[in-house]
Amino acid sequence: MENYVVSALKYRPDSFETVVGQKSITKTLENAIENNQLPQAMLFCGPRGVGKTTCARILAKQINDDNKTSDFSYNIFELDAASNNGVDDIRNLIDQVRIPPQTGNYKVYIIDEVHMLSGQAFNAFLKTLEEPPKYAIFILATTEKHKVIPTILSRCQIYDFKKISATDIKSHLEKIAKKENISYDDESLFLIANKSDGALRDALSIFDRLVNFTDGNITKELAYKNLNILDHDVYFETFELINKNDISNCLLLFNNVIEQGFSGQHFIDGLCLHLRDLLISKNSSSQVLLEQNENLKTKYIDQAKIKDSNFILNAINLTEDCSYRYKNSKNQRLLTEICLMKLCSIENIELKKKIKILSKEEVSKKTTKEFNIVETEKIKKVEKVEKVEKVEKVEKVEKKNISGLSISSLQVKKDIENLNIAKKNTINISKNFNSTFNQDSLKKSWNKFHQKLLNKGRKNLASIIAIAEPEVLENNEISYTLTNETNKIELERNKNELLNFLKTELTNSNIKLNIKVNRLKEKTFIYSPIEKYEKLKKINPRIESLRKEFKLNL
Repeated sequence: MENYVVSALKYRPDSFETVVGQKSITKTLENAIENNQLPQAMLFCGPRGVGKTTCARILAKQINDDNKTSDFSYNIFELDAASNNGVDDIRNLIDQVRIPPQTGNYKVYIIDEVHMLSGQAFNAFLKTLEEPPKYAIFILATTEKHKVIPTILSRCQIYDFKKISATDIKSHLEKIAKKENISYDDESLFLIANKSDGALRDALSIFDRLVNFTDGNITKELAYKNLNILDHDVYFETFELINKNDISNCLLLFNNVIEQGFSGQHFIDGLCLHLRDLLISKNSSSQVLLEQNENLKTKYIDQAKIKDSNFILNAINLTEDCSYRYKNSKNQRLLTEICLMKLCSIENIELKKKIKILSKEEVSKKTTKEFNIVETEKIKKVEKVEKVEKVEKVEKVEKKNISGLSISSLQVKKDIENLNIAKKNTINISKNFNSTFNQDSLKKSWNKFHQKLLNKGRKNLASIIAIAEPEVLENNEISYTLTNETNKIELERNKNELLNFLKTELTNSNIKLNIKVNRLKEKTFIYSPIEKYEKLKKINPRIESLRKEFKLNL
């Protein structure tokens, strides 16, 4: 029985051309070797399983392998800093550096997981790293660059390795499967690639496990089962139920997921990713971000057309919030079920919001003017009809025999007279008269209104009307100047009554009244005790001497 070799070792790249997914770095290193511009200290950093140590070994071989026949493996020294992280280990390495290579041009030192070195070990290594012998090249590798001290980083040329894309991993797995005569389907390889999260070594380990589980016949169903991944069809079905607002079946589907052994966190996180894939599927330019096989891509694009982007974004917010609160929830299943209920009710929530917005903003902004105009016209019509009805009603009463001695009949007569006057005034104003008037006619009408106020006992407003004399200006405008702001406020309250009276008396419906306050004029009318004293002082300065002599206060 031959010893079994795992795919990660069996298919480990032995040249830069076979390195997967790191073309920019391998091209840089090839050019540096070719142009003899290779730095003596390099730092390879990036996630696990993306080719850092592999590239370091390939580089070490290529810079020594001139004639392609000699074995230069003894010129390559590897140190695992995870287990050899002390000062003594670094000092031993420094002692080896002092000895030049017996064969070949360079001695290459690969220090893996360099961030695990202790602080003292880093300090012991600084001087050698800054001024190494011409034949020594140091390649440091780490998954956590932020843990390497800045003095080491400043002495190295840094190469950042990236995660390998799912498409590149899937292509590499296809090549291996064909070499090993293993049957597969595209979706199962994409599942492995996505599960590995950009680490090719992890993908190869998963691939070996599935080969053993499926006996060399990898299928989508077996891959889902072995990798503990929920089938994409579950999420497609969930979104269909959300689209139909079918809460009952959505909860039953979730219950089935729980019975299969999956947690609510697993389900809700997967649903959030599914919604993300739907969102990017809506735009043809962002569909390149969808790392799935062609069949799944088509399904995502078709399902994305069912709902608009706002709906999907709201759904993502709900699932993300549920995922965030899941760990601290006392009833995690209930939390997930409530999230599903909300997802099925998004349309109802959005409809309520739209109605609320329309009722508060749209109506007030778009139709306020039209609404006010229509309502004003309605009110005017109703008032006219009511006045006419009252007049007609009173006229009917008037036609009846009314006793002159009856108190009620006297009241009716008075009501008739008042209504007739109001009717006459309303008709006169509505005719839109534009008769000219002068200062004398204005003064007569003004005094008439003043007398009317006195007769009704409204002495306060009458006194304000009598303070000054109104002035006739151009364009049917009347100016009236008061002495203080208080009087102005009081007159503004009764402005409409005064205007209506003047319009009727002067038969001009275009009259405008402009009320002003003259502060200087106010001073001529009202003086405080101090102002009175200052005024007297100007007239007779001896008053101040008398005040001081008799020690008088104001």
